[in-house]
Amino acid sequence: MGNVWRRRRGQSEDYDTWAQLGVRGWAYSDCLPVFRDLENNEVLNDAYHGSDGDLHVSAPRNRHPLSEAFVKAAQEVGIPYNPDFNGAVQEGVGFYQTTTHNGRRWSAAQAFLRKAAKRSNLTIRTETVVSRLTFDGTRATGVELDTGQTITARAEVVMCAGAFETPRLLQLSGIGNADELRNLGIEMICDLPGVGENYQDHLESTVQCEVNDPISTFRHDKGVRAVMHMMHYLATRRGLLTSNVCETGEFIDISGGGTPDMQFHVLPDMVAGLDRPAIDAHGISIGRCFLRPASPGSYKIRSADPKEPAVFVSGALTDRQDAEILMRGVRKSIEIMDAPALARYIKRRHLPEPGVETDDAALEEYVRKTAKTLFHPSCTVKMGSDTDRMACLDSELRVRGVQGLRVCDASAMPGLVSGNTNAPAMMIAERDARFILGQDRLH
Repeated sequence: MGNVWRRRRGQSEDYDTWAQLGVRGWAYSDCLPVFRDLENNEVLNDAYHGSDGDLHVSAPRNRHPLSEAFVKAAQEVGIPYNPDFNGAVQEGVGFYQTTTHNGRRWSAAQAFLRKAAKRSNLTIRTETVVSRLTFDGTRATGVELDTGQTITARAEVVMCAGAFETPRLLQLSGIGNADELRNLGIEMICDLPGVGENYQDHLESTVQCEVNDPISTFRHDKGVRAVMHMMHYLATRRGLLTSNVCETGEFIDISGGGTPDMQFHVLPDMVAGLDRPAIDAHGISIGRCFLRPASPGSYKIRSADPKEPAVFVSGALTDRQDAEILMRGVRKSIEIMDAPALARYIKRRHLPEPGVETDDAALEEYVRKTAKTLFHPSCTVKMGSDTDRMACLDSELRVRGVQGLRVCDASAMPGLVSGNTNAPAMMIAERDARFILGQDRLH
């Protein structure tokens, strides 16, 4: 069982909001055709899905009984069934599609890099560390490695190091908040105070229950069970090893704002926390994350030395609104656990302890103690309008104030999307390639 990306794009409103913020050409109607072009969907081919792209997307080949019970229980408490979270409507409960092909994870490397690696004009260098960018005046000319070697660009430098490394390298290279960088003794190239600011991520906490019978995935990765699962997989390309474990979930509007603001991830197993091991029992876990955090953070260098770690301020839950949404999610999860379709499996609840949900102070303490990242860092080198002082990139992903430098990763997002960031990051990269080739012009 591996970590297979759940194929989620977020809501159409996410991208329309980007456009409303002055990021021209990034409304949902602009991005949807790119999502479709990338996708090779095994079961859907319609206005929202394509079947000719390089990225394989498929429905789950394994449906665990606890996953199916959750889908039924959610409907019993009034949540509608949704067969396609990437269709016309996001709200509802259902099974996630995943980036898998023939029962195996289909990563971005398999979809795009392996084919590109055959080109004579591409060199892939692994275990290579970039210390900073190089410039001739305000034009990016290449990168300097930690070995002292310089690699020179013929036309442009494209950064896709992610929401942490991209802003760090920009700051080390003299692009960022001028006052902060001068205090570190870094020669300024361009004053862009938004670099490293606006950090956003999805956080979740879980409700975990022990089940009556040994039917979860607990210890199925060990001993005879693991061997049997492998034999089944090799013979049929089906079974538990085709599962990403988190087979099902839901999107709900838990605050009454008109669009879903919470995503559920359901696993037929107990899950570990960052500070504790998993509970040693068969069980089911429901994790909930709030989709539009109101608590931004930052990622700033502390030294001109590339080997010095940066200062990361997550900002997590500093706005109490985020904690309140998680608290509502805990109560909704317990309501679903208590619905007949799931209740018949449940032996007892471990997290949070029974009674916590009836005490606001205790419940807030629980979500603050257990909330953890979903590994969706983003927005630290955001796109924005010409009038937005904190916008680091223009609408074609070019770094403002310099030439020959673009960014194409999740750091470019003006705001975090309401779902997993894997698919949107690929969409951003594809659009950047089209900008570079002159196939997509916004002016």
